[in-house]
Amino acid sequence: MANPLKGDVIRLYKNLLYLGREYPQGAVYFRDRLKSAFMKNKDETDPEKIRKLVGRGDFVIKELQALYFLRKYRAMKKRYYEPEK
Repeated sequence: MANPLKGDVIRLYKNLLYLGREYPQGAVYFRDRLKSAFMKNKDETDPEKIRKLVGRGDFVIKELQALYFLRKYRAMKKRYYEPEK
């Protein structure tokens, strides 16, 4: 892996690992899936391919954040508003 991209990959892994703590199916499940996904691509050396994979990981981060915000919104709505009939 090229040195300039190594930092991006490590940052992505740490961010995903942090976000995985609140994953609905559990942190251990998320960590195992994350590790297997990164290990699958560990031998990739093409910088363009690595950039695409990092971009895909950033998309996953945005999806996880949206999932968590939606969950928080539903909890707040349930707490403060009457149930719709």
